[in-house]
Amino acid sequence: MSESSSTPSQTSGSRLNDEENTSDLTEGFDLAFDGAEDVLRAWRRGMRPDPDLTVSEWADKHRKLSSRASAEPGQYRTARTPYLRAIMDALSPNHPAQRISFMKAAQVGATEAGNNWVGFVIHHAPGPMLAVLPTVEMAKRTSRGRIDPLIEDSPALKERVQPARSRDAGNSMLSKEFPGGILVLTGANSATGLRSMPARYVFLDEVDAYPASADEEGDPVSLAEARTTTFAHRRKVFMVSTPTIRGLSRIEREFEASDQRRYFVPCPQCGHMQWLQFERLRWDKGKPETAAYACEGCEASIAEHHKTQMLERGEWRATATITDPNAIGFHLSALYSPIGWKTWEQIARDWLAAQGSDEMLRAARNMLLGETWVESGDAPEWQRLADRRESFPAQVPLGGLFLTAGADVQKDRIEVDVWAWGRGLESWLVDHIVIPSGPGDPACWQALTDLLGQTWVHENGAVMPLAKLAIDTGYETSAVYAWARAQGIAQVAPVKGLEGFNRATPVSGPTFVDATVNGRKLKRGARLWTVATATFKAETYRYLRIERPSEPEAPVPAGTIHLPDWADSEWLKQLVAEQLVTIRDRRGYARQEWQKMRERNEALDTRIYARAAAWILGADRFDERMWRQLEKQAGVETVVTSHTDAPEKPAEPQAGRIATPRRRGWKISTPKYME
Repeated sequence: MSESSSTPSQTSGSRLNDEENTSDLTEGFDLAFDGAEDVLRAWRRGMRPDPDLTVSEWADKHRKLSSRASAEPGQYRTARTPYLRAIMDALSPNHPAQRISFMKAAQVGATEAGNNWVGFVIHHAPGPMLAVLPTVEMAKRTSRGRIDPLIEDSPALKERVQPARSRDAGNSMLSKEFPGGILVLTGANSATGLRSMPARYVFLDEVDAYPASADEEGDPVSLAEARTTTFAHRRKVFMVSTPTIRGLSRIEREFEASDQRRYFVPCPQCGHMQWLQFERLRWDKGKPETAAYACEGCEASIAEHHKTQMLERGEWRATATITDPNAIGFHLSALYSPIGWKTWEQIARDWLAAQGSDEMLRAARNMLLGETWVESGDAPEWQRLADRRESFPAQVPLGGLFLTAGADVQKDRIEVDVWAWGRGLESWLVDHIVIPSGPGDPACWQALTDLLGQTWVHENGAVMPLAKLAIDTGYETSAVYAWARAQGIAQVAPVKGLEGFNRATPVSGPTFVDATVNGRKLKRGARLWTVATATFKAETYRYLRIERPSEPEAPVPAGTIHLPDWADSEWLKQLVAEQLVTIRDRRGYARQEWQKMRERNEALDTRIYARAAAWILGADRFDERMWRQLEKQAGVETVVTSHTDAPEKPAEPQAGRIATPRRRGWKISTPKYME
């Protein structure tokens, strides 16, 4: 320990801390040589225990801010930003939290809190530490602009990290060695850097700017967290970021999974404790200089000069209950920014300047309020869909004339949704099937094969088979091809989704994907259909918004989607799990793309595949003769076997057969099993 950091605790009674008693321990040693006093001093310093400091106490004592990296150089003072004290102390080894998330506005001191943690680890709690920035280039910039000044201007750190110019110093731009540990900086775009070493401490800065995948090897946050596995309860993971878009924001997801702590401050007039919300920042119309905060308790106007006292007396309070006590989260807006940084007047001016522009409003919401931006997307609310669920009189309601299914292959299961289709592409969700085990289990594929022979009962009594099943080939492609090849082309269509709206047709193909060793395409091999998923997603959401007629006997609009009463909330959320957003590239050109608002979206995917199967069958091009033929099939009554009788082999399906239409014009292939 350095002498500057070796002051013994006032409560310690150890003889090693009392220099007057060290003579007893050195009795019998010859200390009459040059440098004996230096040796004795070093020995005392090595035997003296480290002071029990938290990260904030360490920063107040040892952290020096550089003029290169701070607008207020000099000794660091936590009192300047009191709200950071509890966040930094949660990073101390004696605090039980293991995952700490901080969703915040810009310019509230969050990065400096993380740098204080880095300094504390180097000085008082050495161990392997990984700091992750959005890119490797930003990691290099942070090393030069933040970490190097942190070490150079703080004597307690400078003596532990050798200068980079020293031989064998272990100090490079992205690696800082110190006694008992190492600090490695890397980018979230580098899978190699994220899996380079085990780490007890992980500092994830600006996680919302991370790419979706690190070198196509997976989520960078998950890869970084995997480095801490061997440290069990001793690990610390600190995630910091300004949020971005609702549903896409990593930091929002972490915060919502935590106890959601808010910083409550007292009203200087009535003492009511409250957390500052932008809606209560008031100013006269066109006069942002009059901005003041309206107390939630007494509605009194609070001038900004009270903010310093309010911050000093503030405290963090959890606003949610969680099952994992080791995960805590903090949220802070720019309204808490100390005097001299971001004023309430500036916040009001920035907000007024952003009006009329979605891009500026998004930046203001992210940077000023520390909240996610809700895109004016194209997704209906799942609660509204829940209210419109229906009770079907039979498995297949009266209007359903043929069935298709969409299968989504996952790692541990295959999910299948069966849809009935009628005139005008009116549709009904008929069945939802989850086949467990996943594509690695032959029993899973056998269950999917058995599904092809299953039938569903129409309201008129007819039985209906699956006319076509479309299965996604995005996961375990070779296994899907093998199964589809074994089933033949009549009832199964392997599909691959493509993003983007600029497609000549919503479904194209089929393309022969099986080949011999010599590269020759096999005409009897698997045939792949390409699906423009963006087009069918837009169509599905448009159909979900169709209003039902108020009169019971009124005709239902074409395209109406009917959902059964057994569809649970999780399935409904998956159906509307994506939204259509506008993305601008570096040159400012806009494009639209579908983005997830939640992790799981299997219900939407299976709907799109079932819709593609209907398109492949030709439903978009059926003429009146074809629809009448399907209606005639559905009206055929079959004998229903009594439940008391022994089960008999079901009769051959008599409904939902896609028969060959008129001779001239386009053709619809008729599956052999239906001929």
